[in-house]
Amino acid sequence: MFAYGRRAGESEQRAWARSLPVLASDLQAAGLGKTEVLVEYRLPQSSKRADVVVCGMHPRTGKPSYVVIELKQWTHVEPVADADDLCRVPGLGAVLHPVDQVSRYGRYLRDFVRVLDDDSVELAGAAYLHNMTASDGEWLEDRVSDDSGRLFTATSRDAFQKFLASRLSGSSGAFAADTLLRSPVSPSKKLMDLAAGEVRDREQFVLLDQQQTAYSQVMRAVQRAREANTKQVVIVTGGPGSGKSVIALSLLGELSRLHYPVVHATGARAFTLTLRKIAGARAPRVQALFKYFNNFGGARKNDLDVVICDEAHRIRETSADRFTRAELRTGRPQVEELIDVARVPVFLLDEHQAVRPGEIGTVHAIEAAAADLGVDSVRVDLDGQFRAGGSAAYDNWVKRLLGLEEGGPVPWDEQDAPYRLALAESPSELEQRLRQQIEAGHGARMTAGFCWQWSEPASDGLVLDVQIGDWHRPWNVRGEKRVGDAPPSQHWATDPHGFGQVGCVYTAQGFEYDWNGVIFGDDLVWRDGKWVSRPDRSADKQVIRGASPEEFHRLIRHVYKVLLTRGMMGTVLYSTDSETQDLFRSLV
Repeated sequence: MFAYGRRAGESEQRAWARSLPVLASDLQAAGLGKTEVLVEYRLPQSSKRADVVVCGMHPRTGKPSYVVIELKQWTHVEPVADADDLCRVPGLGAVLHPVDQVSRYGRYLRDFVRVLDDDSVELAGAAYLHNMTASDGEWLEDRVSDDSGRLFTATSRDAFQKFLASRLSGSSGAFAADTLLRSPVSPSKKLMDLAAGEVRDREQFVLLDQQQTAYSQVMRAVQRAREANTKQVVIVTGGPGSGKSVIALSLLGELSRLHYPVVHATGARAFTLTLRKIAGARAPRVQALFKYFNNFGGARKNDLDVVICDEAHRIRETSADRFTRAELRTGRPQVEELIDVARVPVFLLDEHQAVRPGEIGTVHAIEAAAADLGVDSVRVDLDGQFRAGGSAAYDNWVKRLLGLEEGGPVPWDEQDAPYRLALAESPSELEQRLRQQIEAGHGARMTAGFCWQWSEPASDGLVLDVQIGDWHRPWNVRGEKRVGDAPPSQHWATDPHGFGQVGCVYTAQGFEYDWNGVIFGDDLVWRDGKWVSRPDRSADKQVIRGASPEEFHRLIRHVYKVLLTRGMMGTVLYSTDSETQDLFRSLV
């Protein structure tokens, strides 16, 4: 209650009542009654919590020593075929093997808690299945490799006590507990070295003009923050394909090499999961550097030197969501949490890509928040265009088409090579044009406005939700698991099997592909020389419920702006509305 500002729920209290007395008895039996026990210890910059961390002094070295313990009340567990790191628990289904769980917690703590970066400080892990007999769980112990993750059952209780006594002495654990709780939180030097090798040395990014200006501005701000104990916000704005994410990854790699505590954060799940996969393919630990905007609510001021907020237009009003307990809804602006957590918060954004109610990431909002906190800010505008074949004219054409810039729609100039813009007279023709590009060796994806229901998969595969006449196709997969050949949502834009499903703005945003097919639905139509938005034709319940008619009109145009600017080589257009299709015919 004191640590988290709320009373524990009944289920938590029942779990503690069943497990903590057993652990307390084992500590007493091992002569460790003076150790300190941290219950529900929160992993820094994460929503995860370790059940228990026992704090004390090592019996051999006399240095602080810690044992992370996961307490399981399971009585029966079954293996999962061809997945050594998973097990199946009645009522829970397939879950991470408890040894893997506690080992990963330990590695994460080593990577982010400064005091544990010292090799002389001992850290071990154990999973304690105190209700399970050997016959029900003996096979689980085969997973054990070292003291970072051991497994014990009720049958091996004596061995558990000996294990604890080998890691902790009988002296007071108060100093060790205080040291852990007061330790600064930031990525360790070892993790920074690993990230530098994976991000900076693996990919050599060439930054041009304002890209290099933005990069240098951040590096100077970081150096000043170290030397003069200052704090500065850096805001980098630019349209789609202007190189914001290239700057972000370049900074992450170089700052890691220099051992500056830095993390990358976004508000887009698919984008973050893809970055984790790419940057951490050979070194999974690097994935921990890619976080979400709502991970910093409990962080201390200036825990990091730099937080790189990519896709910052997706910053929300607060970090609370529908799963956040009422007592934890502080109402503190999310942008203030991000500014507070680092000496140099970097925000990279495109104001025309906010697509949901509550997304308030604008230059004005960030500058205002910095001013309220007494922090200076500097802004760099990117004018380069590296998507759409380098065609700034296409980006301007899209903004004028959608009324995001003054002047109204204008015909597309076919001479503005190398970007190609085409109109399809049916969704079948749109798909066929894209398929021809795939056969020519290019990548392609189909996207659409969120005008059709998005069903859960049926027993035989994805449901053909997007129906236009006799043309029926499924949305991309909603979750993180493959359905047949269809990739999980976070890999729809990058997996070759993503073609054939229709992507929506939430899976397309942040990604790019060679050829781009965009289907305008009935939620945005052209009437009497202007755009008319129709919330009643939208299936995006979060937007419908949370947006006023005026806000819906702004957001739906942002949605189509995002969809229209994913292609590197060309875009094929089609509208389900005949009058809107007539507009496109007059322009393309």
